[in-house]
Amino acid sequence: MKILGISGGTKNGANDCMCKEALLAAKEQGAEIEFVRLMDLEIKHCTGCKACVMSLFSGRGNMCVLKDDFQWLLDKMLDADGIIFSIPIFEKCAAGIFHTIMDRFGPRMGLSNNIVADKISAANGGKRIDPKYMKTRAVSYMGIGGSDWATEIQNDFYLHALTPMWKVIDNEVFMWSLGILTDDSKVARAHQIGVNLAEAAKDIEHATWKGEDGVCPHCHSRNFYIEGDNVAVCGQCGIRGKLVTEDGKVRFTFEESQIEHAHDTLSGQFIHADDIQNNEKNAGAAARSDEYKAKVQRYAEAITAVKPE
Repeated sequence: MKILGISGGTKNGANDCMCKEALLAAKEQGAEIEFVRLMDLEIKHCTGCKACVMSLFSGRGNMCVLKDDFQWLLDKMLDADGIIFSIPIFEKCAAGIFHTIMDRFGPRMGLSNNIVADKISAANGGKRIDPKYMKTRAVSYMGIGGSDWATEIQNDFYLHALTPMWKVIDNEVFMWSLGILTDDSKVARAHQIGVNLAEAAKDIEHATWKGEDGVCPHCHSRNFYIEGDNVAVCGQCGIRGKLVTEDGKVRFTFEESQIEHAHDTLSGQFIHADDIQNNEKNAGAAARSDEYKAKVQRYAEAITAVKPE
């Protein structure tokens, strides 16, 4: 059993140390451990070129055209049974480097995409998808911030795990934590997160959520988007329902049929893929029209971008 720790903070800072605390706990449970600092790596921004998608569905395998350290990092993750992230909180969210990793994950790491791509390759003699891309892993997250401006980061973390459909074991936020290493209760919580992750990695089939219960009974989210007619959309799993108050507590209720549409289910990913495919088809048809080309040309000629000389 291998557990990988990934820190997005400064060298020997709070994120590095809390990540190592969780790793040491996992080691006590018999895990082989490894530690990576994101700031030691060159991770380029996703350009949205879609080359990864075209590679997947044309039988050329799972690959990205950008040349940097991301594939090295991804291989480290894919070789692990469990992964623990410790990421600083910037402007209520995860630090930008983590967002870049999120962008680089999808859609090439989408479980449904890899399943379909592998079937296409098998049928047409293409390059098969390495099974490690479709393996279920345990993953836990720790967000460390210096104030209580931290209400978005759990969404960021969950969305990262959602693409490959890894099992989230803990999704913890440490607020007011500039001096976190002197707070024994928070250090102990990081230790327990490491224990929980190792135990989950030992038996991934039966691994379950170990964090605090949230408002959404499906994914434990506390973040919701409110639409008209008081329809609430879970910010993590995308389930649509109602927020109600019972006995002084807020509850999220929804129809059972919503589960198959949830963004963290395989059925939900396939539904999303079909929606994207139809949208791409319509957009492609529009882009080939003379009207569309004329509008693009007009904007291109009207204004040009400035850049450093």
